[in-house]
Amino acid sequence: MSLSSKKTITDLPGSEISGKKILIRVDFNVPQDKSTGAITNNARIVAALPTIKYVIENGAKSVILCSHLGRPNGAPNSKYTLRPVAEELQKVLGKNVTFIDECVGSKVEEKVAAGKEGEVFLLENLRFHIEEEGSSKDEATGEKKKASPEAIEAFRSSLTKLADLYINDAFGTAHRAHSSVVGFKGEPRLAGFLMKKELEFFSKVLENPEQPFLAILGGAKISDKIQLIENLLDKVNKLIVCGGMAFTFKKIINSVEIGNSLFDEEGSKKVHDLVAKAKKNNVELIFPVDYICGDKFDKDASRKTVTDSEGVPKGWMGLDAGPASREEFKKAILSSKTILWNGPAGVFEFDAFAEGSKAMLDACIEACQKGATVIVGGGDTATVCKKYGAEDKLSHVSTGGGASLELLEGKNLPGVANLSEKK
Repeated sequence: MSLSSKKTITDLPGSEISGKKILIRVDFNVPQDKSTGAITNNARIVAALPTIKYVIENGAKSVILCSHLGRPNGAPNSKYTLRPVAEELQKVLGKNVTFIDECVGSKVEEKVAAGKEGEVFLLENLRFHIEEEGSSKDEATGEKKKASPEAIEAFRSSLTKLADLYINDAFGTAHRAHSSVVGFKGEPRLAGFLMKKELEFFSKVLENPEQPFLAILGGAKISDKIQLIENLLDKVNKLIVCGGMAFTFKKIINSVEIGNSLFDEEGSKKVHDLVAKAKKNNVELIFPVDYICGDKFDKDASRKTVTDSEGVPKGWMGLDAGPASREEFKKAILSSKTILWNGPAGVFEFDAFAEGSKAMLDACIEACQKGATVIVGGGDTATVCKKYGAEDKLSHVSTGGGASLELLEGKNLPGVANLSEKK
């Protein structure tokens, strides 16, 4: 599946949007205050505005927005209603938004059909129906319930009836074969501006990276990232392994004493194979050579710096990359043209052990300023960028943790595969 061959919102002339009813799958899964339900961060709503405004400005007859919110497990639950999102969207869009308290069925179809010219609708939470995800789990009993193929088909058919064309702007759910992601039957099915940006940057990295290409992989377990490492070893020139999973590599390859640091028993069995593949593909592997240790996993832990030869003392754990490691990482980053970063260098949530991740971020910003393409693959690494207000200082910070990970593992994403092909 080629990412660059998918049809996007700008591939369609404005004349083909004019007068059309348009269904947009957005990601309005926003954080809310537990007691009041008030939206605590509207970034995802604001991020969808360029796509919404573009179709309005090009004369869409109506704009129908659909999203999930939380995990209501396939049944209506007032805690997860999208009504407050409609109010927030109305504020930031500066235009009336009609909330419909259902997402499929004749009532929705009638309301949309009777809509005024240029009206914006927000449908109720897609996950109030088991047919969106295909199954649900009873929280009390843990029992799984499956939707019938006929019910799923009817749900998808109702969504399709609402609109003349479909736009997916929810990259964060693109790895899920959910009804709103893959079930719209009409043509064309386009990527919105958010999805388009994700596809452009990931196609650059996966299909045509400028060399030298460096990947930085952090995180706790090798076993969680084996497929990712395997796939990237076929593409990169250099690979930095940092964070918790570096200790498993160091113990197996160099017999470094790691004290109470993370050790991934299952992942350790794969270390020699991964190192052999790197050697075969002429990929330079870069590991930390010193560590900031803590005597406990705590923000107030006592700290000390140790080298490889000293090892991590018993009862202590490595929680961040040391100063010599940070220099090595910086050297590798500044000598690369394409940099993909997935996983922090240490326990950045504790300020005492955040220096490694901050230094890595600073080096990536410097590389970006010097013309390198720097892509952050969502999840914890995106949180590092947010913590230091650096989201706009890098080429691209992905909005999809799981989706970007699966893409980098070499998997096809259902939500991307479902988009129409450029002719």
